[in-house]
Amino acid sequence: MNTRDQFIAEFRGKTLGIITSQSTTEESFQNEVLRPILKLQNEMICKVFLHHLKKNKIDFNSFSLDKKLKTIDNAVQKDIKFRNSLKGIVIGLFTISEYENYITNTSNINKRMMSMLIERLKSQIQLLNI
Repeated sequence: MNTRDQFIAEFRGKTLGIITSQSTTEESFQNEVLRPILKLQNEMICKVFLHHLKKNKIDFNSFSLDKKLKTIDNAVQKDIKFRNSLKGIVIGLFTISEYENYITNTSNINKRMMSMLIERLKSQIQLLNI
């Protein structure tokens, strides 16, 4: 298992964001684990979102900017299957110790993860044109 953890840590890359002695456990986890994974998985996350739109026959391109932003929020927050798919894309790149940390604080980490995913999709709205 150690080789898997080493591979994953090297594959994901370095910590993104600043970690100080005042950083909470969740902030540290966000910058050391979530940000690098989301950066690495960005293209996959966008593809999964586009597939979600197509599968649900959502004409995203015809929407106003405001409606596109609300569609992203609704997809990630309210569609449980889609939300769980996104979580799997991220959690699959946790090391064993990161996963153990995750299961002790699932609720707070999930909130951060989903918030970051929403912001990532929103910031790339021009790239999401089908």
